[in-house]
Amino acid sequence: MADEALFLLLHNEMVSGLYKSAEQGEVENGRCITKLENMGFRVGQGLIERFTKDTARFKDELDIMKFICKDFWTTVFKKQIDNLRTNHQGIYVLQDNKFRLLTQMSAGKQYLEHASKVNFR
Repeated sequence: MADEALFLLLHNEMVSGLYKSAEQGEVENGRCITKLENMGFRVGQGLIERFTKDTARFKDELDIMKFICKDFWTTVFKKQIDNLRTNHQGIYVLQDNKFRLLTQMSAGKQYLEHASKVNFR
């Protein structure tokens, strides 16, 4: 439980710090988002490498997605993914209705004014 609280605080501070540097003109907003995405990619890559080092090779994309939805998500977020959808053409959509890293941010009114300014690809 303490680990979770520390992780949430660290995550909130990283996001807040990057956006404050954009507001103060130190870095443009697009570069802050890219920096945050790169950090998230690297952390996710490291976690996946660590979690899969002792597992057998995956047979196909569906096995990879099952691993992410059940094992990985359960280990990191203490719950399974709520929904996994595919169009059977290589597109997968994972849905987590109570994603803890965003629920606290989305509950605060101060983030509503910034929500319209952020462009996600």
